Formats: sequence, structure tokens, C-alpha cells
Amino acid sequence: MSSTTASEGAEALRATPIELREAMSRFATGVVVLSVGGDHIHAMTANAFSSVSLTPPTVLCCVSHSAVMHKAITAERRFGVSVLSADHEGLARHFADKNRPLGAEQFDGVDWEPGPLTRAPLLRGALAWLECELSEFHDSGDHSIFIGDVAGARSGSTGDGLLFFGGRFQHTMSRH
Repeated sequence: MSSTTASEGAEALRATPIELREAMSRFATGVVVLSVGGDHIHAMTANAFSSVSLTPPTVLCCVSHSAVMHKAITAERRFGVSVLSADHEGLARHFADKNRPLGAEQFDGVDWEPGPLTRAPLLRGALAWLECELSEFHDSGDHSIFIGDVAGARSGSTGDGLLFFGGRFQHTMSRH
């Protein structure tokens, strides 16, 4: 009989970060740009995003505790989501670049408009946009799971979506 505690047993069963990254690279995800307006204007590329519920309309996004976006969402308590098209790979790379300027300057040369409900920057030409009010968040490891009540949702252009699969950007095939 072993004297191993429950937490030690769980630790022995935990995958390494490298194993998880490799396995999850086999799961295709959509690519969005999360954005916050106001005093903490900021945007970042994300693929940890999902709908949660239709009634009430709710979505979630996961953001690292060390990300500028974490502080921005926590401070403003509202955020925008732009669902990227295949044509937006450059924007996805821009808002994923940790060396880009911060604040309003990161939007120089980017075609966007403030969301009518949240004032969060929404990227023109996106496949869809959502505007969300932060309803709750939960810490999990080195990330927070932000849950947003969807205050507004609009569909935009039709076409292929931008995916992240196998460690790189790829395109979906549209049904339109």
C-alpha cells in the first residue's frame, strides 16, 4: 500500500506543457481578435474562445495572467470579439506580436470602428463581431477564463475563416 497523497497522484498523471501543446496542435480552432476600448484600449489574437450558452447568449475566452489583455478586460469589464476571415492572417500576426506598440498606437493602419455598445475596437471585414459584458471569471492555472454576456452580435462578410492548426494559420472552406 502506498502513502501517496491525492495531490501527488494527480501530479503523476499530469501531462507536461510540451505534451499538451503537441496534442492540442491537432485540434483546429478559430482565430479571433479580442479587444477592449476606453482607457485601456488594447487588442490581442486568441484561439481560446468559444460559445457557452445560447440562453442567455454567453461566450468565454481564456487569457494568460501575464497578458496585457488580462488587465484590460478586468479593468473595463467589457470586450469585443472580431472573428477573423482567411484574409486576416496579417492582422492575427500583428495582434499576436508581443513587440507591437501598445495602446491606441497598435491600431495605426488597422481598419476598425468602435463597437456601438462597448466602444471596443471591432475589425472591419471580419466574419462576425460580438460585444460582451464581463459576467464572471475563473482562474485556472496561469490563465483566467473570462465569461461574457453577449450584448450584441452581428455577422459580417462571408468567406473562409482563419484557423489555427498544426502550429500555424490555415483557412476553412466556406459553405457560401
